[in-house]
Amino acid sequence: MDKNAIFKTNIIGAGEVGCASSVDMDKNAVYNTNSFYWDTKGNDFLGAIVLPFYGAFVSEEKCQLFGNVSGKKMLEIGCGNGQSLQYHGERKASELWAVDISEKQIEKATQHLKACGLSANLIVSPMEEECGLPVNYFDFVYSIYAIGWTTDLEGTFCRIASYLKKDGVFIFSWSHPIHKCVAAENNMLAFKKCYFDESWYSVSLDEGEGALTLSDRKLSTYVNALAKAGFVIEQMIEQSDDEIMQARDDNSDFAKKAKMLPVTFVVKARKL
Repeated sequence: MDKNAIFKTNIIGAGEVGCASSVDMDKNAVYNTNSFYWDTKGNDFLGAIVLPFYGAFVSEEKCQLFGNVSGKKMLEIGCGNGQSLQYHGERKASELWAVDISEKQIEKATQHLKACGLSANLIVSPMEEECGLPVNYFDFVYSIYAIGWTTDLEGTFCRIASYLKKDGVFIFSWSHPIHKCVAAENNMLAFKKCYFDESWYSVSLDEGEGALTLSDRKLSTYVNALAKAGFVIEQMIEQSDDEIMQARDDNSDFAKKAKMLPVTFVVKARKL
């Protein structure tokens, strides 16, 4: 994996890529727009964020949120090319399951896991919809930079809670909402978007790479949705790892920004 690729996704919605325009939220329109992008472009422009990384400058190797997954049943929400499933498969998880909105991404994940000698139950479906996943079954449900694409956060968290066993763990990462509001300009950070604005918008990507539709939600929106779905938060991470930053010796505007404010957040929650 190209470790620098994880930087690209973080800038979606931060006012630093393409042109963003407000749109009405129509679930089917969002499904069609986003699934078309992932089917046709995949990770070509955005890159792939996969375990052991949760996002820019945050890693499982340092945080140890999963711990020992040997013998555990794992479900990934938004599996992409399957590399995070591979990560858990190599750590002896007993079952690998995943759902993704993109048929092409599921095909890539299937091929990738087969090449690694691993098997998984992979389902093409929006995360918000009923798709035949077993309930009260999984030890872990996790999502690496995918949960933010949902059109129904509360509904998605309730579905995830239904998939988990009692005391099961849900771990997810996404671009930090403060990061989405601030852009680097002339060696300074400037607010370009209201933190409280959760309206939907379409982002036109550079070089004719198509468009994506999403919403930037407040941290409190995630926290309250988790509580409503019956989760208790055990840990939240939002600080960049200095050791990773130093090892990369990155002097980009993005790295400078990451030293000043959170660009990724990770939540570990447990089903009550």
